Amino acid sequence: MRVLITGVGGFVGMRLARHLLARGDRVSGTWIDAVPRIAGVDLHEADVLDRAALERAVRAAAPDAIVNLAGLSHIGESWEWQRMPDYFQVNVAGTETVLAAAAACGNPRVVIASSGDVYGKVPEDEQPIPESRRVAPQTPYALTKAAAERIAVAHGAVIVRSFNLVGPGQAPKFALASWAAQLAAIRRGDRPAVLEVGDLSTLRDFTHVDDGAEAYRLLAEKGERGSVYNLASGMAVPMRDALDRLFALAGVRPDVQENAFESRPFDIPCLSGDAGRLRALGWAPRRTLDDALADIWRDFGF
Repeated sequence: MRVLITGVGGFVGMRLARHLLARGDRVSGTWIDAVPRIAGVDLHEADVLDRAALERAVRAAAPDAIVNLAGLSHIGESWEWQRMPDYFQVNVAGTETVLAAAAACGNPRVVIASSGDVYGKVPEDEQPIPESRRVAPQTPYALTKAAAERIAVAHGAVIVRSFNLVGPGQAPKFALASWAAQLAAIRRGDRPAVLEVGDLSTLRDFTHVDDGAEAYRLLAEKGERGSVYNLASGMAVPMRDALDRLFALAGVRPDVQENAFESRPFDIPCLSGDAGRLRALGWAPRRTLDDALADIWRDFGF
């Protein structure tokens, strides 16, 4: 299979590219700002807001499928007034540009990365959440993803509502990687034994990024056009429990300064997804949260 990944240098893009190459697929990718180092990937410099550049990349790659992973994904950052326009430009207009470029170049299957955050606040006793539930985005990030979905459905794209993909290579502005980075610095004696965290009372659905990569490949090959698929484990894990597991791996237990950061205007108490539609295609997670935490911890030299 020939696959073009937009945003190939990102967290999920890098892992997906490696998975596709291991499967023997032909992989192309678009990038901006910094050239990603991925041997075996045919790289094209193209911003998702530049339709001409995207069309050149699509024509050169002649893909069977495009996986659009180029986007902005930090919920807290999306609340910042100076960043909010970027989120709408990249996540909404960028999605439309990718779909237009695909339509002009043979109309390959397009897989669009969305988020479980589009469901908003759902009672815990009504979770895991199925795709049939009406979306109710309550953050700027989630709103951009819900808007991008509407465009994607109109173009017959495959929509993937990813819940929390975690694992090696994730930026330390995200919770688990942030904790690991701080613990590594504490282990090395580079910072006081105080861990700064956000709200530990929330529950989240974690999937190892490599299981996520397998799901994206499966949907690039078999996903029904115009359909939505949850990418989730189906289990909501308390953030406090995830932190305790990381403490056990790190071998240190510093003081914890909870709610150390400016609170968000809105945070979802519990979020977990029903991935039954994806499982029906043959997908199942093969790695655990503990596997992901161990991989993240190794990222920091331990």
